[in-house]
This record gives sequence, C-alpha cells and structure tokens, in this order.
Amino acid sequence: MAEPSTMTGDVREKKIWKGVFAVSGIMITLVIYGVLQEKIMRFPYGVNKEYFKYSLFLVFCNRITTSTVSAGVLLASKKALDPVAPVYKYCLISVSNILTTTCQYEALKYVSFPVQTLAKCAKMIPVMIWGTCIMQKRYKGFDYLVAFLVTLGCSIFILFPAGTDFSPYNSGRENTVWGISLMIGYLGFDGFTSTFQDKLFKGYDMEIHNQIFYTTVCSCLLSLTGKVYSISIVT
Repeated sequence: MAEPSTMTGDVREKKIWKGVFAVSGIMITLVIYGVLQEKIMRFPYGVNKEYFKYSLFLVFCNRITTSTVSAGVLLASKKALDPVAPVYKYCLISVSNILTTTCQYEALKYVSFPVQTLAKCAKMIPVMIWGTCIMQKRYKGFDYLVAFLVTLGCSIFILFPAGTDFSPYNSGRENTVWGISLMIGYLGFDGFTSTFQDKLFKGYDMEIHNQIFYTTVCSCLLSLTGKVYSISIVT
C-alpha cells in the first residue's frame, strides 16, 4: 500500500502537468489563431491580389466548427444536449459574441494583431462596468486605479506606434479613428459576453460544452442570416 505522502506527491505532480498542458494549449492555439486571423484579413490572395472582406462569413465558419466540436464532446461524454438555461439567454451571448468577433476581424484591417492583442489589456474597464451592471459586483478603488493605468499605457502605445503599417485599408498610418472605434466596440462587447457567460454559469448548473453548443448554434443561425441578408442587398 502506497504511503499517503507518496500519493499526495503523485496527485500534486499530475496537477502540475495538467496545468502545464492547459497553459501550453492556450498559448499555442492563441498564437496559431492570431497568425491565421492576420493572414486572412491583411494579406492579398490570388493573381489579382484581392483582400478578404467578409468578416461575417468568417464568423459563421468559426461558429459552425465550434458547435460541431462541442456537440461531439457532449455526445461522446453521454451528456444531455437539452438547454439548461432559457434559449434567449444563449442568444444574448450569441449576439454580443458575433459583434465582438466581427469588430475584432474588421479591426485587423486597420491595426496589426500585436497591437490588437495589447489593446485587450484594456478589457479590464468594460468587464468591471458590466460586472457592476449585470452581477452587482463592487470593486475597490485600487482596482479602478490599476485598470486606468493599464488602459492608459495601452492607449499611449496604440496612439503612438513605431514603424509603418502594411494594411491596404490604411494609408500609411496603422491606427485610424475607425480602427480604434472597432477596437472599443470589440472590448465593450467582449466584456459583456464574458460577464454574461459567468452569470449563466453561476445561475444554472451548466456544463461548459452545453453553453458553447447552444451559443455557437445561435451564432451560426444569426451570422448566416446576416450574411444572406447582406448578399441580397448587394444583388
């Protein structure tokens, strides 16, 4: 029979390796995600050197893949596909998530991915605002000070970038008013999305893949509808 100290050591070692695996997975996938985003939105394709313009279609492809994977996980783990929360609450997350991702992709036409990633540090302020409005959270003065200083530092870096830009949508300057506006929209909607997701997890006995599945299915329907509507307007 193994000694208790040995068993404790094995458990601790397993937790460490799980943590290393989780952190590595997050870092690797985010790097790949960022590289692909920037390549799709900012580099020309084909003989005619055309640029990808349809952010909503990209959102649709993203969400239909995610919903398929999450459904597979739920079925493989033999967990119910029934909605835990009212469907309209999943739809609220879907709408804000679509707006978040669309603003994110559109912003890449005007700002580089490193600048966009740095700007995410300013997400603290919208998260605190939404947390106060939705979750009735209360923050200390020090928390507001830290959020302000981080946002100020990010703003200085973004407004006074070094080097030149290669974006076809931006004539010589990386950060336009429109690009910054898209980033503000992205941070605001993203703050709402994460806060409302947290509210659902705390308000319902909800498994993470259940929320992902219903949120992304709603996002598929909404983004497809928006894309079809935009095509009908053009034609």
